[in-house]
Amino acid sequence: MGKIIIASKNPVKIQAVKNGFEKMFPNQKFEFISVSVPSDVADQPLSNTETFQGAKNRADNASNEIKDADFYFGIEGGIENLDDEMEAFAWVVAKADGKYGKSRTATFFLPKQVVQLIKEGKELGDADDIVFNRKNSKQESGAVGILTGDIIDRTKYYTEAVILALIPFKNVDLY
Repeated sequence: MGKIIIASKNPVKIQAVKNGFEKMFPNQKFEFISVSVPSDVADQPLSNTETFQGAKNRADNASNEIKDADFYFGIEGGIENLDDEMEAFAWVVAKADGKYGKSRTATFFLPKQVVQLIKEGKELGDADDIVFNRKNSKQESGAVGILTGDIIDRTKYYTEAVILALIPFKNVDLY
């Protein structure tokens, strides 16, 4: 049985990692443990680079905290300005045996009201809660779920990126 450390207590991120492993390694059993570790970046990363660094830092920090696991996962949501708009996305970093698997989710653009609150210093999840009159949406469907009517919820959104981050570990001979 493989031991998987997820560098988050967020139930959405935990479930996405579980889903990814079940799909990529359906005949194996895994133990999943969630830990809270720092990203060492801003609470709301404001660029692709900062978001990637946050995910990688989470995987690294989890591996420093718990030494005997097979995989360590960091997932970090971020935003970035593009022209006059703001896109949202997340990075997923898997770490095992000193190697990394990396993937970024698809991107989507945020509504103007949400963007304005972010520019005023709010995190995306808090801005979503205000604009859409929700509570703790980042641990549920998130902005992607709210804006798609849950056609793509936050768990599904992250699961695809988890699967892609596992490619080097499923195809060891190629990486």
